[in-house]
Amino acid sequence: MQLLTFDLEDDYSLIGIHSTEEDYRLAFLLNSHLKIKLTRFKDNLDFKNSTAVFPLFEYKDEANFINYYLINNKHIELVDNQYKEGLFGGNYSTTSYLIPEKKKVDFFLKIEGCNNDDFMQSLVTDLNKINQIITSYSIKPITLKSKENLIF
Repeated sequence: MQLLTFDLEDDYSLIGIHSTEEDYRLAFLLNSHLKIKLTRFKDNLDFKNSTAVFPLFEYKDEANFINYYLINNKHIELVDNQYKEGLFGGNYSTTSYLIPEKKKVDFFLKIEGCNNDDFMQSLVTDLNKINQIITSYSIKPITLKSKENLIF
């Protein structure tokens, strides 16, 4: 008898994207170049023990059974601290990360339903042809300490 194993944790592929564009602009560029239709998801990704929210764009390719998700990795929050005087008074900002061990990554493109290495390499090549993307590359989800933040 053959034993089948099913691992839910690695049921997706991940691409890290470095870009200075806003999330909605990057979604538009991906739609134009990759011929997909990312749209803003009605809710943001948020977590119980944090005030950080991460915008999410999604596209479900029902013909090929592939789901695409574009997720911001950074949340910058402006803290209004105008009532404190002295050296540490005034406004300041704090940055939270969806995946803290990948602080230099601006966005993640999560692809569910396709673990084909050739497809992923082709997708990374297409992404790197977009002028507004500095670089993009595949990331193995198993290497991430906080990969549970990508399960939604």
